[in-house]
Amino acid sequence: MTERYRIAIAGAGGMGQATGLLLRELGDFDVDLYLGDADADKAREAAEWICHDSTRTGVVEPFHLPAQGTSPAFDTVLRGAHLLLDCLPGEEATRMARLARENHLHYANLTEYVKATNEITELARGAEQGFLLQTGLAPGYVNVLGNGLFQRFRQEHGVDRVDTLEMRVGALTRTTRPPHQYGFTWNPKGVATEYVEPAVVIRDFQKTTRPSLGDRRIVLIDGHLYEEALTSGGAADLPSELEGKVRNLDYKTFRYPGHYEWVAGLLDEMRSAGVPEEELSHRLLQSMLEVVPFVEDDLVIIYAAVEGRDDRGSRGTLHRLESSRVIRPRKVGGHRLKAIQTTTSAGLAESARLLLRDRPRGVYFQSQIDPVRFMDGPFVSTIYG
Repeated sequence: MTERYRIAIAGAGGMGQATGLLLRELGDFDVDLYLGDADADKAREAAEWICHDSTRTGVVEPFHLPAQGTSPAFDTVLRGAHLLLDCLPGEEATRMARLARENHLHYANLTEYVKATNEITELARGAEQGFLLQTGLAPGYVNVLGNGLFQRFRQEHGVDRVDTLEMRVGALTRTTRPPHQYGFTWNPKGVATEYVEPAVVIRDFQKTTRPSLGDRRIVLIDGHLYEEALTSGGAADLPSELEGKVRNLDYKTFRYPGHYEWVAGLLDEMRSAGVPEEELSHRLLQSMLEVVPFVEDDLVIIYAAVEGRDDRGSRGTLHRLESSRVIRPRKVGGHRLKAIQTTTSAGLAESARLLLRDRPRGVYFQSQIDPVRFMDGPFVSTIYG
């Protein structure tokens, strides 16, 4: 008999809708979905959208999720659910995780906010349910991919340590124009935050931080030129887990050449004008929103690589393992989803499946996920191939 799970989704925006759709259409289990948002009409419209042209069974019910605290409707959903999936902005993550713990639910989120992740790590310590954090694309899928390459390299070449682990993602538009060379395909606030907050990396086998937008360089992938730079949040827990095992590890974001120079110029002007550091991300967001458009026709580029030497001889032979993918918009059920929607929601849906099937306890990070099982799961294998 096919299992049926009751899943609450906090946030009825693009990611919440896409996650609900993937869970309903692509899973190897049945679901009853409860979709909540501070805008009750938005939650209702999202629930109707998920059901449109669907042949799958199961409840899809909207509910009002208050902007603060909780409500009778939300309490009822939480008491009856197995799992809470958090698709809200990162500043809501700690509140959602606390409600999940109080109601004895598994919990997973998408946020790249390092502060929220640290708070939830403490909050979930000793919990009976699992708290799988940073489960989207980056952080999320790219970290499982990178860790899988690292494990494979060690096994194939008989070594304990490697020289380099690179993880790269770009959520981009198909076309662009100066001076910004960019278009928003996902949460603009998250973009501004990752440009300002420091990036956690490994240098010379030691975990440390570096300023975001640093270490910029031009790269060629599948015949196309991109520029990569350090950004915050995308490395998940791998700098902590692989400290002492990798000489240099980092996560960088791909953009079209010229974009980072434009952003750096904006930040330089703000700092010269005396804008406090704690206000930079907000001010950057406002500046970008004035001139950068939102674009529906997108693509997502994922790249990961491990480089090091084998154990043959005094120096060994230098080897490099690489994996790259380009994901474009696709149809799921009766709907066409943007590439950023499918790639992000697939990681969250696969994490939900892991929590429901394996029932881990306490905080669970990307480094603890079995890469082979994760990649072979129905959501990731369908979207990423």
